[in-house]
Amino acid sequence: MGSPLLATAKSALPPGVVEAAREAAGAVDQDGRFPTEAFAELRRHGLLGALVPKALGGLGLTFGETAAQCQALAGACGSAGMILAMHHIQVAILVRHALHQPWHAAFARRLCQDQLLLASATSEVDIGGAIRTSICAIVAQGGAFTVEKKASAISYALDADALFLTARANPDAVTGDQALVILEGAGLEMESRQSWDAMGMRGTGSGAFLIKGSGDTAQIFDTPFAEIAASSMAPVSHALWGAVWTGIATDAVLRARRALRGRTKPGVTELPTGALRLVEAVETLQLAEARVRTAIADLDWDAPGPAGFAEAAANNGLKTSVSEACLSAAQTALAICGFAGYARDGEFSVSRHVRDLHSAPLMIGNGRMREGSARLLLAQRPKLGLG
Repeated sequence: MGSPLLATAKSALPPGVVEAAREAAGAVDQDGRFPTEAFAELRRHGLLGALVPKALGGLGLTFGETAAQCQALAGACGSAGMILAMHHIQVAILVRHALHQPWHAAFARRLCQDQLLLASATSEVDIGGAIRTSICAIVAQGGAFTVEKKASAISYALDADALFLTARANPDAVTGDQALVILEGAGLEMESRQSWDAMGMRGTGSGAFLIKGSGDTAQIFDTPFAEIAASSMAPVSHALWGAVWTGIATDAVLRARRALRGRTKPGVTELPTGALRLVEAVETLQLAEARVRTAIADLDWDAPGPAGFAEAAANNGLKTSVSEACLSAAQTALAICGFAGYARDGEFSVSRHVRDLHSAPLMIGNGRMREGSARLLLAQRPKLGLG
């Protein structure tokens, strides 16, 4: 069924990574713990630096190749795939916007050498999920800074080596005038405020934290966060999330296919019950994957620039449509597998897949995203047509 987003030897994950993730996926879900085994293998192969140029010690993979790796890992363990995607979103921001800054270039080298895992702190208590707004502010004086933030959700915070945090650029800045800063080592203190015990994506550990950061002002991105968010964070996030969701859904649909083949008796030409539903699930999933593939192809990696209204709406539509399509495909797979799919383990279990994919429409609520898209599309003609 369906090929990866880019089926090349270069983009393929080493077998040991997928095997480690698949073997531990049940325990990661059951215990709600970090997928240690998968990330030990990823680090062993230098894959946390996949998007960093070779000149800085990275692998220099393309965005499409990296997305295919996220997709493959997510098929084995949804939490592991999502964490890898979130890490690569931060790496993409670093590579596309800050390598001209000496501190950030040196950080990129360390990222590759030490296989640092990067996390993001864009959420904040009392902003209602509006990541383009901050209450907290960076306070800079004499070449040093401090910042304190009540983050409503940070994924895998306690397992990350560095944190990309958003805040108002200074105490006098308006809520939308934001800067991005890297916190690490002794300059990063985290106090857990709320644990993570969710229905799905349990291994991501997306709890609430009080963050206290400090460091050298050189750690602050020169590029305003507004530009970073529009030209990199949104399109990269939605494409990589889409890769993860299609990976999870693909594994669920393939399990349903195996279940149907097991019901097919030799010499019997009549289709087994559920075969037509398999076709529906495959069609849905292939449309979703095609949309992710198009988004990857449309992104000009070497020339990040602000998206127009139509492009921004298309990015929103990528997220909303793929998240819902993948959940639908997995739920269809569950219907095909029946009680064997409803079980928490076993060859045909898709329980974890369905639970993980229920998070997809909630990661930045689809309703809120469509409201934003409606305003954008009323301001500019949508991107339509094959030309």
